[in-house]
Amino acid sequence: KYYDKLTVAGHGQGLKVKQTGEMGKGIFAERDFQEDELVLQDRMLVGAQHFSNKGDSFVCNFCFCYIGSIELQIGRRLFLRSINKENGDGLHHQHSLQCSDKKTKMGLHIPEELVESLLNGKLSLPYSEKFPLPSVTNCIGGCSDEHYCSTSCAEAAWETFHSILCTGERSLCKNKAGLLDFKQHADETNDIFHVVAQVISTVILKSRKAKKNPQFSWSEVLNIWEPFAMGYKRLWWDCVALPDDIDPIEEPQFRKEIKELAWTSLQLLKGAIFEDESAPLFSLQVYGNIIGMFELNNLDLVVASPVEDYFIYIDDLPHSEKTEAEQMTRPLLEALGDDYATCCE
Repeated sequence: KYYDKLTVAGHGQGLKVKQTGEMGKGIFAERDFQEDELVLQDRMLVGAQHFSNKGDSFVCNFCFCYIGSIELQIGRRLFLRSINKENGDGLHHQHSLQCSDKKTKMGLHIPEELVESLLNGKLSLPYSEKFPLPSVTNCIGGCSDEHYCSTSCAEAAWETFHSILCTGERSLCKNKAGLLDFKQHADETNDIFHVVAQVISTVILKSRKAKKNPQFSWSEVLNIWEPFAMGYKRLWWDCVALPDDIDPIEEPQFRKEIKELAWTSLQLLKGAIFEDESAPLFSLQVYGNIIGMFELNNLDLVVASPVEDYFIYIDDLPHSEKTEAEQMTRPLLEALGDDYATCCE
């Protein structure tokens, strides 16, 4: 019935979800589709940008499109990289450790004044107007972590999940210090905890809104949970794949540590946003199953970088225009190195 309702709403017309014997649920076509015909259009239930990717891609935290300008995108990468080199940590640190063999870390040094000009909009790069990006919209709650491409995306994120996951002055979170602890733990251990927090926050906020209706019934809460209930689940510590560098003999200990990691994350989130009416959401069983659902069903979203497109455009210019443009762009490209093509993940 749930999938039939989605079809009526215009999601996946001509498709049918069926249960298969060995592989679980599958999507089957009930008619022939023409070449280039749209087969399925839907939006993600929840999603989060990888922490290690935030230094390379400045995107809307709701729809994940790139924001600002080509100049801001390039300047921000160079600025964060310079901070990383100075103090050995920061937003780009994890990514740097994973990619330390890339020539990007040996990139050409760019004067600080030039980076500042890119960041504050005082410098315009040649042909950057051909790659316009939405202007930056700040978080409604005033936090510095989240930015958006529009007021509509900012409001949608706020109403859907972010208002109780915000650390800004106007946040609805009861314990912002505890929330900061939760976020730091997720950044340092596993990004998936951010996504699970979005699930729980979404259910809490939608339930609050539903309860304001005089005709409210608890069946509405079940309807709110239904999209997440439909996902195939197993406990995270039971279904996560054993890493290649872990000896099979050590598997029981590995799974025990994963369970303890989830428990620690849950306690931090519980300390930040717990409320009695939503207590069932904060059990380790539910938390572990939500994480397991993403472990088994997660899809990586990749958004192509306009910075890569920009440099390719410059490279494809006629010789005279290219030579003139590269007087400004070549040093920036060399400073970025291979990372110039890093996309949003």
